Amino acid sequence: MEENEDENDRDTMNMNAARILPELQASLLCEEVRQEANGNLFIIGVINLIRVPQLPVVAARLCVFNRWTSGVGRFAETTRLLAPDGMSVLGKGETKFELPGPAAHAVNLMAFVNVEFKIAGTYFLEVLVDDVMKIRAPLSVVLAPPPARSAVDPVAERTGVGP
Repeated sequence: MEENEDENDRDTMNMNAARILPELQASLLCEEVRQEANGNLFIIGVINLIRVPQLPVVAARLCVFNRWTSGVGRFAETTRLLAPDGMSVLGKGETKFELPGPAAHAVNLMAFVNVEFKIAGTYFLEVLVDDVMKIRAPLSVVLAPPPARSAVDPVAERTGVGP
């Protein structure tokens, strides 16, 4: 019976040795991802920061595009959007994917809907694979009220043309 246990241990070690944790080649926060007729993905509105005239504000839809490569095996991806306190989770998604060989790649898309940003500050987008953090990217939410409109329009005052 001990021989079978030793064989099982060797088989498990061989399976684990053949498994390689993938690299996150790209992770983009964007407004939308669409697929063209030829199968290529079309990433729309890459988001560097969120500038809003007032808070709180609700983002109807935020998409995350993740591309994995250089791995072998089956994996679990977790994508989270965290509040500035670094603890409160505003959105979370999980998906499973497989890479049959190191030259293969996998693209995962995650959509967060109706995300409420209550305060200005630095939020965080985290991407993990099998509970290993691959990226923790900052996302600034900036309060930028629209410029105040003066009661007198200087163009209208000079030209006599105006609203």
